Amino acid sequence: MAHKHGHGRERIQFANTEDKQEFSKYPTKAGRRSLSRSISQSSTDSYSSAASYTDSSDDETSPRDKAQVNTHGSSDFCVKNIKQAEFGRREIEIAEQDMSALISLRKRAQGEKPLAGAKIVGCTHITAQTAVLIETLVALGAQCRWTACNIYSTQNEVAAALAETGVPVFAWKGESEDDFWWCIDHCVNTEGWQANMILDDGGDLTHWVYKKYPSVFKKVRGIVEESVTGVHRLYQLSKAGKLCVPAMNVNDSVTKQKFDNLYCCRESILDGLKRTTDIMFGGKQVVVCGYGEVGKGCCTALKALGAIVCITEIDPICALQACMDGFRVVKLSEVIRQMDVVITCTGNKNVVTREQLDRMKNGCIVCNMGHSNTEIDVASLRSPELTWERVRSQVDHIIWPDGKRVVLLAEGRLLNLSCSTVPTFVLSITATTQALALIELFNAPEGRYKQDVYLLPKKMDEYVASLHLPNFDAHLTELSDEQAKYMGLNKNGPFKPNYYRY
Repeated sequence: MAHKHGHGRERIQFANTEDKQEFSKYPTKAGRRSLSRSISQSSTDSYSSAASYTDSSDDETSPRDKAQVNTHGSSDFCVKNIKQAEFGRREIEIAEQDMSALISLRKRAQGEKPLAGAKIVGCTHITAQTAVLIETLVALGAQCRWTACNIYSTQNEVAAALAETGVPVFAWKGESEDDFWWCIDHCVNTEGWQANMILDDGGDLTHWVYKKYPSVFKKVRGIVEESVTGVHRLYQLSKAGKLCVPAMNVNDSVTKQKFDNLYCCRESILDGLKRTTDIMFGGKQVVVCGYGEVGKGCCTALKALGAIVCITEIDPICALQACMDGFRVVKLSEVIRQMDVVITCTGNKNVVTREQLDRMKNGCIVCNMGHSNTEIDVASLRSPELTWERVRSQVDHIIWPDGKRVVLLAEGRLLNLSCSTVPTFVLSITATTQALALIELFNAPEGRYKQDVYLLPKKMDEYVASLHLPNFDAHLTELSDEQAKYMGLNKNGPFKPNYYRY
């Protein structure tokens, strides 16, 4: 079969008649061209993380400048495109399949509504999984207003689906810094509605309320915070005597720490790197900065695929754990020239400096798995002598004057939520923990919680875990009376003392 191209005309010669018949079954020329275009289009979509269906062709008008109304006539929301609600609804339904614990909480709440009267303002990643949490809170009796804690992680069609059901959502993928604070403001500051609970991820919402609307705290019964960064900010407030409501540190509950940080990152680090760069891991030199739960999860996955992994650590205990797990512990400046991939997961700032970026080899991939975008000094890369080249959504080449290029993912923001998705089941564990923390703080009798930061009671941690066991057809052993007495335990738990490390 020979192709001859001339002035856009295509002449095809067939060696035999069967070929010709076979060919005529396929679409006509125009049809074939659009077919190939739709294939290339969908392949670009698959790179853009949890990309919205219409992102590529969408107009560039800012959602803030559009007048949109849902089918119930409400315009109390700001999303990219309310017409995507049906797509979003399907994604939420897929997520519900793997979030059975939240669904069983909903069933339980049909009788009593433990959040009746709760007015929750939330600032989290807005994904299909969070939507299942938000709709569970609504089923439990709460009113919710929601915004995004990350400018890249919003799934536009999910935000539309929530806005369609009547939850005021202010978020879209690719917000500017100004949009980000505008959205938070519109969530908090609304006529005739005042929050009495805060659900935060990263502490930005709490920070904004402190800064702009401190009087809101007169009504707030508690804050539930789920990230390392946000919890750190709460402890700082508490230390300075400025925390004026009780707060629940969900991040350090066992079910969040182990599962969201360790097991989730073990799966999502590879997903984010593959989707953005198609990298092959076998034999690659990788440095992971930080060997906490996130670092441990990342290293397990990378090692399993044959990458040569080394660790940087400040804590001698974590460093010794890394050594025992078979990793070299190094200083970043000692190995930076040889590395193919640099991954930060410390929660700190300036972990990768401009000086180290200057010394990286051509083609080095740099990304961050910590919550905040402070770990890689991205600001220093926005200087006149360096050229930024957008490769595709969330992938930039930073080109040095001598032609060296470094591949920066998600502009140094959270890799897995910006560039891929996170396993639904893990988010079910986190979301159930958040829901129970909200119920606990909202219903706590006066005086049980002072103006301080608390961990979720262990009994509730165990309850979250038990709600997820049916997924695996796992059967728990029960203690006999004699065994319980011997161990000094209640037969129904809690089964471990608070100082136990899992």
